[in-house]
Amino acid sequence: MIVVVLGGTRSGKSEVAERIAADLGAPVTYVATAVAGDDPDFAARIAAHKARRPDAWATVEAPPDLPVLLRELDGTVLVESTGTWIAAQPDLAGDVEGLCRAAQARRGDTVFVGEEVGLSVHPPTEIGRRFVDAVGSCNRSLADVADRVLLVVAGRSIELDG
Repeated sequence: MIVVVLGGTRSGKSEVAERIAADLGAPVTYVATAVAGDDPDFAARIAAHKARRPDAWATVEAPPDLPVLLRELDGTVLVESTGTWIAAQPDLAGDVEGLCRAAQARRGDTVFVGEEVGLSVHPPTEIGRRFVDAVGSCNRSLADVADRVLLVVAGRSIELDG
């Protein structure tokens, strides 16, 4: 099973994805793609995510080659999030095709959390537009191979048809 949970900032997408991963069954591995760096606000957000996770869940910090990691993990995997993974890639060029193939080849279930950036303000900078394009393309590619795609707004989820 491949599930993609999309939403904007503070939409509740992570909580929805966490519930889905828990329902899919143990063992669950949480793949964290974000690094706080020197940003205390972002560090607080990461800490809140960590505090919500069940103690039984393993946490792995995603390497640059996320598709390789996905192939190595057993059980249910929750990837949080594709947007921060793309942001960490050189020139915003993550191997999205490889990520889709890895998710399809896994024996376990995979839940992806992704930012829905297409509903936000149009970025005024070239790098901002490139980021929105890269994330939007990733979302579409993952949705194409997913069994379920959900959009989360204000803590409420809508199942999107395929």
